[in-house]
Amino acid sequence: MNSEMVLILDFGGQYNRLIARRIRECNVYCEVHPYTISLEQIKSINPKGIIFTGGPNSVYLEESPHISPEIFELGIPILGICYGSQLMAYTLGGQVATAPVSEYGKTEVMIDPSSALFQQVAQTTTCWMSHTDYISAAPQGFRTIAHTSVCPVAAMEYPEKKLYATQFHPEVMHTAEGIRMLRNFVYHVCECAGDWQMSSFAQAAIRKLREKIGDGKVLCALSGGVDSSVAAVLLSKAIGRQLTCVFVDHGLLRKNEGDEVESVFGPDGPYELNFIRVNAQERFYRQLAGVEEPEKKRKIIGAEFIQVFEEEANKIGAVDFLVQGTIYPDVIESGLGKSAVIKSHHNVGGLPDCVNFKEIIEPLRLLFKDEVRKVGLELGIPEYLVFRQPFPGPGLGIRIVGEVTADKVRIVQEADYIYREEIRKAGIDMNLGQYFAALSNMRSVGVMGDFRTYDYAVVLRAVETSDFMTAEAADLPWEVLQKAMNRIINEVKGVNRVLYDLTSKPPGTIEFE
Repeated sequence: MNSEMVLILDFGGQYNRLIARRIRECNVYCEVHPYTISLEQIKSINPKGIIFTGGPNSVYLEESPHISPEIFELGIPILGICYGSQLMAYTLGGQVATAPVSEYGKTEVMIDPSSALFQQVAQTTTCWMSHTDYISAAPQGFRTIAHTSVCPVAAMEYPEKKLYATQFHPEVMHTAEGIRMLRNFVYHVCECAGDWQMSSFAQAAIRKLREKIGDGKVLCALSGGVDSSVAAVLLSKAIGRQLTCVFVDHGLLRKNEGDEVESVFGPDGPYELNFIRVNAQERFYRQLAGVEEPEKKRKIIGAEFIQVFEEEANKIGAVDFLVQGTIYPDVIESGLGKSAVIKSHHNVGGLPDCVNFKEIIEPLRLLFKDEVRKVGLELGIPEYLVFRQPFPGPGLGIRIVGEVTADKVRIVQEADYIYREEIRKAGIDMNLGQYFAALSNMRSVGVMGDFRTYDYAVVLRAVETSDFMTAEAADLPWEVLQKAMNRIINEVKGVNRVLYDLTSKPPGTIEFE
C-alpha cells in the first residue's frame, strides 16, 4: 500500500502533525515518529525523505532533544523546520543563539528562487515565524537561501547532500506559499512519485483485514459518527457477519441520533454485520449528577461507556479482535508520544483492558478526518453519512458547561437541531468543518411578552478547518444567525439568549469543553 514514505521526526512542536497533514495533501504517505527512533529503524523504513519538526526547546541546552550526526550521512534528503533547522545547524557545526529580536506571526521573507526548495515561489513571500532562537551562522557547506530583516538565516541548503532547513513554518496556512515549498521538497528533492491515494488505502485495508482476521470474531464499538462508521463498514466488507457492532446510547446524542444510527447499521440497514443497541441513558445521567469539571465528565462518561460495553461484550463471549474508530487527532490530543494532553478521548486507551480479546484493530489510526471521509466515499457510504457533523465520544456532555441533566440535554438537543437545520436550509453546510450548539452555564434576565425570564444562554459555534488540528471561526451570514436565534428562543423552553463563538483553534478547542 505504501511504496514510498516520508518520515517525520517529532521534537515536540505544536504544528508537528500539521506537517504530516500537508505532506499527505501532496499525495505522499508519511508517518510521525519520535526523534528517539534509532538509525537502524530508519534504515529499515528506508524513507524517501526525513523532516525534523519544530519544538519548544533551545538546541544549545544539554537537556534539549538532540540527534546523532550520522543521520546526515545516510544519503536521505532532510528538511529541518524551526527547531529542526536549528538542530541541523547546531549538529553540523553552525551557530545557534538567542535572537536579538524574536519573530512571531506573519513575517516578510526574502528568498532565493534558484533553490530547489523555492521553485516557483515569489522572491518576497509571507511566512509564519515562531522563534526566540535563530541560526546566527550556517554550518560549513551550507548557503543561506532566505532571510528576513532580523533573521540572517531564515532558510539554508546543502544541495549536494540534499539538506534543507527553514526557520519559518511552511506547514501552517499563514505561510502563503508553504504547501508549494513542501511539494518542492517531496517531489524535486526527495523525488517522490505521489502514490498516496484513498482508493488504494480502502482496498488494501480490506484485503489486509481479511488476511489478518481470517475466520476470527470481531467486536466494534460503534458510535454512529464518521470514524467508527467508516471503520465498521471496512470490517463489514472484509468479514461480514463475523463482525458485531455494539452501539451504546448514553443519552448524550443529538436529537433522534440513536434511531438514525440503528436505521443505518441495524437489521434493516444495508450492511452485513451484527448490531446491538444498548439504551443506557439513565445510567449516564446518574453518574454525571453534580459533576461540573469537564475533564472529570469526560472520564466518567468514558468509564461508564467501558462498563456498559464490557457487560455487552461478556454476553457475546470471547472475541479475537476489538475494533475502534481511532484517528490520528485522537491519538495526538490524548497526549501519546511527546504531545501534551489536550483532552481525554474515550476511544484512545481504556477499552482494551475490559474485553476478552486477542488484539486491537484501529484501521483508521493514521488518518486525518478528511482522509477518513474520502475512504468512506470510496467504500460507497452515502454522502449524508460521510459528511455527517463530527461528534465527540462524550457527546453533549462536553457541550453542556457545568452539570449535565436530562433537561439540559433536551435544551441543547433542540437548539442544536434548529441551528443545524438553518445551516442546511441556507446551503452553507458543506463549506463548514463543524457547526453545533452548546449550552453555557450562564443564566440572565430576559423579557418574553410581559414576563421576566431568567434562563440559559445557548452558544452557537461554526468553524472552517481541513484537518481539525487548527480552525477558524466561520463568518456566517447574519440572516442565518438571526433565524437560528429567533427559532431557538421561541421554540426551546429554558433559553432566552443566543451567542456566537468567534474563538479560533488555537487558543480554543473546537468542542466547548
